[in-house]
Amino acid sequence: MIRALLFDADGVVIDSERLWDEGQTQLLTDLGYVYDRETLKPQIIGKSLREGTAIMLKHYGSSADVDAIVERRIKIVQDLFRDRLEFVSGFLDFYKKVRVSYKTCIATALNRRLFARADERLKLTKLFCGNIFSIDEVGRRSKPDPAIFLYSAKQLGVPPEECLVLEDSPHGVEGARRAGMKCIAFTTTLSRDHLTAADQIVDSYAEIDLSNLSS
Repeated sequence: MIRALLFDADGVVIDSERLWDEGQTQLLTDLGYVYDRETLKPQIIGKSLREGTAIMLKHYGSSADVDAIVERRIKIVQDLFRDRLEFVSGFLDFYKKVRVSYKTCIATALNRRLFARADERLKLTKLFCGNIFSIDEVGRRSKPDPAIFLYSAKQLGVPPEECLVLEDSPHGVEGARRAGMKCIAFTTTLSRDHLTAADQIVDSYAEIDLSNLSS
């Protein structure tokens, strides 16, 4: 029986992946590169900001300082979040229905400064009653390491096998599997062929059927 829903943030709760793509396009253009989304997106989605930045720089053979580029990414995306960040379509209606029957939280690799900007705009901490859990709390171990999901389950007081993860990244789906949790994957960011390990793959919240995951 599923008793808790663990939501990723980017691309699941907040419609941010399009803004990340825009920010990465801007950053890489400034560095003299063309954003290779098809190759890079599956590799960096779900990773910490620093890990994702290192992957991008390695892809282009760049010797730029990783931490300096991280700061540039943060500044670009902060501005995009401040002006244009919204909820993923259908999330609020779905969440209003399930929050009365399930424990809920956000389990995210999102940088704290960027989460703070998202929280300022969309009041996520209030919406989730303070149940906001970050990889900062598990030694920055990002997905597919299951640490963030296991930590979140412990904080909610629910066994891993009674948790359902809602994700949009292959790393997140794999992390849920390693944690012994079921997973619904959204095609909001990547196509279905990247998400085949999930228990359900959906294009929108309207397609979710929690009854199929109850046992």
